[in-house]
Amino acid sequence: MKRILVTGGAGFVGSHLCERLVEAGHEVLCVDNYYTGSRRNVAHLLANPNFELMRHDVTFPLFAEVDEIYNLACPASPIHYQFDPVQTTKTSVHGAINMLGLAKRRKAKIFQASTSEVYGDPTIHPQVEEYWGNVNPIGIRSCYDEGKRCAETLFFDYHRQHRLQIKVARIFNTYGPRMHPNDGRVVSNFIMQALRGEPITLYGEGLQTRSFCYVDDLVEGFIRLMATGDEVTGPINLGNPGEFTIKALAEMVIAQTGSASRITYQPLPSDDPKQRQPDISKARALLDDWQPTIALEQGLARTIAYFDGLLKSGAA
Repeated sequence: MKRILVTGGAGFVGSHLCERLVEAGHEVLCVDNYYTGSRRNVAHLLANPNFELMRHDVTFPLFAEVDEIYNLACPASPIHYQFDPVQTTKTSVHGAINMLGLAKRRKAKIFQASTSEVYGDPTIHPQVEEYWGNVNPIGIRSCYDEGKRCAETLFFDYHRQHRLQIKVARIFNTYGPRMHPNDGRVVSNFIMQALRGEPITLYGEGLQTRSFCYVDDLVEGFIRLMATGDEVTGPINLGNPGEFTIKALAEMVIAQTGSASRITYQPLPSDDPKQRQPDISKARALLDDWQPTIALEQGLARTIAYFDGLLKSGAA
């Protein structure tokens, strides 16, 4: 049994990670400031004596007795991270510094949830970890993109300078139950619009592509990466290499919900990447042949059921 800290633990991905770690018999300290996370996401864990929930902002130092740290704290959707871009950058940079400082003091292994956004609007396809990216440093998405890039820099500098045990994962589009219903991400947007019978909004012609990984597959990748030897630091892409156009996703959501929603088109947002697809060769080679196992149709059905329940309960 390990004592494990999960920052952003009451968020969408963090809550699923906390659940898996508790089920594995570990003591889990879940830390969240509830900016985009919710106590409701981990309510089912509160009665478990191995689970502890703390309200805390990672831009301030935290002192805890832990063996491992998963640093997931940061708003991940454009609507939320662009609302207060300075705070978004502080969460990525100051949060990383504070968690790395804790890991250094405790000699703890530490995991960084980075993002495919470090690749920006890529000029190579699919994206491999060696690609340095094509990122606008002064755009409206830069607070998130550059914040995460700086966090990676800090992790590798702590590794080189202080011999810290680090693991860095670059997360590609992930979806599933407990997504925020108003986070502006394409899967949650389409499902909520379809369930409400509203027009489904596509940007541009809807031909930009994304790769959608179900949250259970992603969390499995996290746990396998954390279990690797010290020689494996990452960064490692975690995502689904299956590529879909945004328009195809909209049509799939309409079909699965039985909605009468029609598709409408809006101008493409600034710096929105046209393609996003991970090369997961490293994950397969280093993480015991990790690869997503849940098909988009299957994962969408579970996610639609979750959002349908939120609407019927009045929670969305």
